Amino acid sequence: MTQAGCNVLLVFPRFDGWSFWNIEVACKVAGRRCAEPPLGLITVAALLPPDWNVQLVDRNAQELGDNQLAWADLVMTGGMIPQQPDTLRIIDLCNARGKPVVVGGPDVTSSPHLYERADFRVLGEAESVIEAFARAWNEGVRSGVFAAEQYKTDVTASPVPRFDLLNLDHYLGVGIQFSRGCPFTCEFCDIIELYGRVPRTKTVAQMLAELDALYRIGHRGSVNLVDDNLIGNKKAVKGFLPHLAEWQRQRGYPFAFVTQASINLADDDALLGMMREANFEAVFIGIESPNDEILISMHKKQNARRNLSACIHKIYAAGLFVTAGFIIGFDSEKNSVADEMIACIEAAAIPVCMVGMLTALPNTQLTRRLAREGRLRPDQDISFFDPSGGSDQCTAGLNFATARPRRDILNDYRLVLERIYEPTAFFGRLRRMGGLLDRPKLGTKTQAKALLNDLRTLGRLTWRLATRHPELIKPFSSTLIDCAFRNPAALKQVVSQMVMYLHVGPFSRYVVNHLDRHLAMVDTEDRRGPVATAPVTVVAPGPDGNIGKAVAASR
Repeated sequence: MTQAGCNVLLVFPRFDGWSFWNIEVACKVAGRRCAEPPLGLITVAALLPPDWNVQLVDRNAQELGDNQLAWADLVMTGGMIPQQPDTLRIIDLCNARGKPVVVGGPDVTSSPHLYERADFRVLGEAESVIEAFARAWNEGVRSGVFAAEQYKTDVTASPVPRFDLLNLDHYLGVGIQFSRGCPFTCEFCDIIELYGRVPRTKTVAQMLAELDALYRIGHRGSVNLVDDNLIGNKKAVKGFLPHLAEWQRQRGYPFAFVTQASINLADDDALLGMMREANFEAVFIGIESPNDEILISMHKKQNARRNLSACIHKIYAAGLFVTAGFIIGFDSEKNSVADEMIACIEAAAIPVCMVGMLTALPNTQLTRRLAREGRLRPDQDISFFDPSGGSDQCTAGLNFATARPRRDILNDYRLVLERIYEPTAFFGRLRRMGGLLDRPKLGTKTQAKALLNDLRTLGRLTWRLATRHPELIKPFSSTLIDCAFRNPAALKQVVSQMVMYLHVGPFSRYVVNHLDRHLAMVDTEDRRGPVATAPVTVVAPGPDGNIGKAVAASR
């Protein structure tokens, strides 16, 4: 028996609670609801049979309505670890409504047993298995597991995502993808386990078709190349970037690109020049630690034996501002780790840093090593994530027996967050970055709508600071004036980092309060042995993102 056609509801789970990824306040100031749309789901939508009807609900931007569930024959969902609690809620909701539900994405691929309540699980990259799934559904199959062959998906067969399903007014930017995989061997990283160490890239024609589609539907502004390491295949990206720059020139530079890359980007002047000409404005770099011994022990040798601050300043000189990732909790750390990390962040003048605790993620080299050593905690699978208090590496982690005393690691983490997000320190780094950032003069066409949006964002930011954070008016004003006089070309980027402080400032205080509570539990835990972390009452910033005040909240 076959069944033609299907009503498919794509549901993107929320980033719950206080998470580094949940930048709701910053989005509101920018006049948006959330950062980016679900690229994975709209790519899946493009892979589905043409006679299947598709709707999209992003739970970070809108509510999931009863009428949408009633319409659906099938629900598809899935995401990352920070979305795990809401993904499980969506599965339970579908089960209660008798709606078949498919879950896919990186978290179910790494931990499929956590999603057994779903009717279908799609593991790995969707391009090579969606056709088989759709055929099975049409033949009446109503449960099963569909697994892609690891690292074998041909990304040149990936279609243009269904950008038409998006409400662009909800988002700060839109994502596209050039490559999958990374050539490096960082022990803690799950990217090389999910996508392999040989980066696979799309063709130039594919990428330009995706950009054309975005341009036609009216998107202007930020576009995120969501590659985990854009320069993992330097030959391929160098072949693409000149075409991207020419595409931009022909249309008056409608897009400003952001991406992720490894620190060896700073070693390649030609590559930096190509990114500058294509109007890249920001890059996230995983620094992890400024200490060579720690970097080598985590197999991140590409970061070792280099002047990190000089590398960051060189990237600033190419016109890209840097956000960075740091991790605390490695075996080879010494008690000086916090001071070294703070000094690195200050010397490099990186305003926004994601500092987290080391987590043994599923199916990584780190997890396999710790398992061999008998050091994984009993609750390492899921329960160490407290869904009521957020679920990312900033609010959870160290799910193993640590080499250093646990209390020392938590205290160091606390110290780094307190110091780098103290207002004077943050705005000091921002002023220095504003002076170093050499934004290119590309002849970008000034579009009335974009200019109006920027002015509105600045107005909302000023009003919010004046009415809720008056203690920040002085550093805000002095930073703005300093940039306007010294380097007006960098004003937009400096303002964007000020907006982000409305998130990272309160979030850092939330994490510090969370750590204070957790530190009180450490001595008991050490005496009794590892126990599952239970939800606790913490002191957290209020829902308005108040930086100067805190309210008691039961999380």
